[in-house]
Amino acid sequence: MKIVLAYSGGLDTSLALAWLQRTYDAEVIAFCADLGQSEDLSEVRSRAERNGAAKVYVEDLRHEFLTRYAFRALRADAVYEGKYFMAASLSRPLIAKRLVEIARAEGAEAVAHGATGKGNDQVRFYAGITALDPAMRIISPVLEWDLTTRSAQIAFARAHGVQTPAFTSSPYSRDTNLWGSSVECGPLDDVLLAPPEEVYTATVPPESAPDRPELVRVTFERGIPTHLDGEALGPVQLVERLAECAGRHGVGRIDIMENRLVGLKVRGVYESPAATVLYEAHRELENLVLERDLFQYKAGMSRRYAQLVYDAKWFTRLRTSLDAFFEDIREHVSGTVTVKLYKGSAITVGRSSPHSLYHPDYASYEADNGYDQRAGEGFSYVWSMPARVAGLRRGGASWT
Repeated sequence: MKIVLAYSGGLDTSLALAWLQRTYDAEVIAFCADLGQSEDLSEVRSRAERNGAAKVYVEDLRHEFLTRYAFRALRADAVYEGKYFMAASLSRPLIAKRLVEIARAEGAEAVAHGATGKGNDQVRFYAGITALDPAMRIISPVLEWDLTTRSAQIAFARAHGVQTPAFTSSPYSRDTNLWGSSVECGPLDDVLLAPPEEVYTATVPPESAPDRPELVRVTFERGIPTHLDGEALGPVQLVERLAECAGRHGVGRIDIMENRLVGLKVRGVYESPAATVLYEAHRELENLVLERDLFQYKAGMSRRYAQLVYDAKWFTRLRTSLDAFFEDIREHVSGTVTVKLYKGSAITVGRSSPHSLYHPDYASYEADNGYDQRAGEGFSYVWSMPARVAGLRRGGASWT
């Protein structure tokens, strides 16, 4: 039997690599997606080889991740429950896609992943793989094995000579990529307490950030960020540079009670410095160039898109149909937005676009060119007609 394993190089997937070989008498191929995580991927490759992987794929998918997944969510202004920029959620469809593609190329009968039974990722991997290849067998070692305690895992690793990352006393579960990071478990389970400072790795404490604000200029072309402070940058370089800058000012920390798709409420602590700034700038640019009805209607579509991404429904017709809606909108979403970074905040302070719908001669109280204020009385009369009719029907009765 041949199995392709989504391999992060962490404890669970290192154990899974060895466990799959023994439990299924299988030839296991390890696949690691480089999405901008902090781990040393050369060490990840080496560890997989030392643990008996028949072949190891380590692929740089950062550009594809940003352009085909993260930037699509940005274009849609999709934020789960108004706070979470879905760095992990957006990466899972891409990992699932490559798992299936590698399995087909290698003639594998199954794919496997290291997700647990309490998290969202088990559903995301299963749904993504099934949508792309309904006949593909999916194996979830963490749901099948009896290695449910740290001592059992250590014993298994020692008994079978499994090379793992150093067993540490850290109580946290982390997931990191270019778009953001998430931290769960340990002290964070006590929702009465503020997150310990040690959970943050990409942002400084806002109170320790520089005392002088910093202005950054983000330029968009058709809804996609292309320039930072006037310099044309590729997607990966732009996000990396912006993340470092925003993180230096303590921007991008998020602490929420999150409703998982498996029905649990959990506390999620996230860091998304680059995404925080890009979403702020993108929303303000859209508000400058989109008509009122369209801008307000889009908000509902944005919430729906975020729900689809979070709920493992990337590979659905509804998602692609919504993409067509957002693709049409972005035609005029070009321009530059200036964002002030200061002590944990990212606030727009300037915006410009060749497609701006802001007309100073009409909007300013200091100008009187072209706007007939006398028409206001007639407009107000017609606009308030339903309230007038309802008032006549009530016969002067007061509102409560």
